[in-house]
Amino acid sequence: MKAGLYIHIPFCRQKCRYCDFYSLGGRQAVPCEYIQAVKREISRWPGLECKTVYFGGGTPSLLTANQAEEILSCLNILPGAEITMEANPESLTYEKRAGYRRAGVNRLSIGVQSAYDKSLQSLGRLHTAAGAADAFRRAKKAGFDNISGDLMIGLDNYTAREMLDTIDFLKNRGAVHISAYMLKIEKGTDFYINPPAHLSDEEQLADFYLMAREKLEKEGYHQYEISNFAKDGRYSRHNMIYWQLEDYLGIGPGAHSCINGQRFHYPRDLAAFLNRPQTVDDGKTDADEYIMLSLRLASGLSVRRLAEKWGLKIGPHATAKLKVYRKNGFLTFDGDSIKLTPKGFLAENTIARDVMSDLYDI
Repeated sequence: MKAGLYIHIPFCRQKCRYCDFYSLGGRQAVPCEYIQAVKREISRWPGLECKTVYFGGGTPSLLTANQAEEILSCLNILPGAEITMEANPESLTYEKRAGYRRAGVNRLSIGVQSAYDKSLQSLGRLHTAAGAADAFRRAKKAGFDNISGDLMIGLDNYTAREMLDTIDFLKNRGAVHISAYMLKIEKGTDFYINPPAHLSDEEQLADFYLMAREKLEKEGYHQYEISNFAKDGRYSRHNMIYWQLEDYLGIGPGAHSCINGQRFHYPRDLAAFLNRPQTVDDGKTDADEYIMLSLRLASGLSVRRLAEKWGLKIGPHATAKLKVYRKNGFLTFDGDSIKLTPKGFLAENTIARDVMSDLYDI
């Protein structure tokens, strides 16, 4: 079975104020028992051939180089596979960078978020802008040339200047991929309980997003997904597996999988994961998921694929709405491909719901 592999590392030195991923703060390292549990769960899939491997978190860069190598050495990794390590600047020592590179990691995703220290402090990040710059410098010295950086838009007292300066910061330090996310307040986070006083409203967020996209395109970062931009074809091959509904296996508490169209996940419970957990069935993928995910992509939604895979066509009411969206500059539609424009990406959920509400059997 050829698939992407996601490995969740649910440990952090400090939980960020906006983060709703399953992770545990106050941890300085990844316990050996967790590595053994990950290897145990991988062994349940003896035919797995990894097209990509992605260490996510949490803070995966709390892994030692030996721990990363121990996990990677037990995998059947296909030639040329993309192997990504998410990393926080403050935990990414030079020794780790060099060790990860020797272990086979060939892509780093560095959580920068902002080039302004005031915003990093507000977010609960432990690094400074200077620390992030040093992380890029040392990563390149260790041999990494495929480096992604995160940009978070719409923070407390946010300005266009901060956003543009952060894009320049990432570009000037050699990022070939930039993920630009709008801050979203999620239930259960510290920001949900104690929200910042001066967050951007929806109109400001939309303006920031369109401005960021224009700046990124000008600097040679081509948009391939709502929030992701890459130079020279350096898109995230692993994340494309998710968006194209291909097979992927997730290992770790809270990790999700999709194999042969069947979705399942591990409970968000570290103790249960360490004690040989049972996964939870999430049902089959369907046409609605395809519509929602494919409209996130610059390549868009294929009406032909909708018909061939699910035996469905878009009904007359949705077709009429699509014509209005096209007239108003939200999308292009050539009879097969529906592709959202930058303005359309801001209304992706609404457009997807309009399509999903009017599907008919062929």
